[in-house]
Amino acid sequence: MRTQLTFIAIATLLAAGSSTMSYAQSDAHVISKLQEAQWGPAPPLLPPGAQIAVLAGNPMGTGPYTLRLKFPANYAIPAHSHPTDEHVVVVSGALTFGMGDRLVKGASQNKTLETGGFALMPSGMNHYAYTTGRETTIVLYGQGPVEFRYVNPADDPRNAHGTGR
Repeated sequence: MRTQLTFIAIATLLAAGSSTMSYAQSDAHVISKLQEAQWGPAPPLLPPGAQIAVLAGNPMGTGPYTLRLKFPANYAIPAHSHPTDEHVVVVSGALTFGMGDRLVKGASQNKTLETGGFALMPSGMNHYAYTTGRETTIVLYGQGPVEFRYVNPADDPRNAHGTGR
C-alpha cells in the first residue's frame, strides 16, 4: 500500500511538472537586441500615443506573452484591472503606479519605479500608471489574453469616437 501511494505521488508530480514544462515551451527561442524591436502603435485598449513591440507569444491569445511598451512623457493610463496577472519591468525612464478606482497623480501611496523596477499587478486589482517628464519603456509579460477593464467606461479609449483608431 505504501509503495502504491509513493508511486501515485511521484507519478502525479511528474505529470504536473511535464505539463507545466510543455506549456511554457515555444517552438523557437527568441534572442532580440533592443534596436531590433519592431515598434508600432499600441492597440486601442491603451490611450493613443503608446507604442508596442511584441517579443514573444501572442498577447491576444491564451498562452504566455512578452512585449515592450513605450510611453511618451506625460502619458497616463486611467484606473483599470486585468483578468490575468500583469508583470512589469521598467527598462528606461520611470513609471508611477497607484492603486484605486481613479487616477490620482501625486497621491502619497503612489510608487514610482525607475530603470530595473518591477511590479506585479494581480488579476482583478484596480490600478493606474503614468509617466512624467520623460519617455518610458517597459517590458510587460504574463498569460494572455491581454485585456484592460477600465473602472470608468468613459476612460476606455475603445469607447472614444472620432479618434481614428
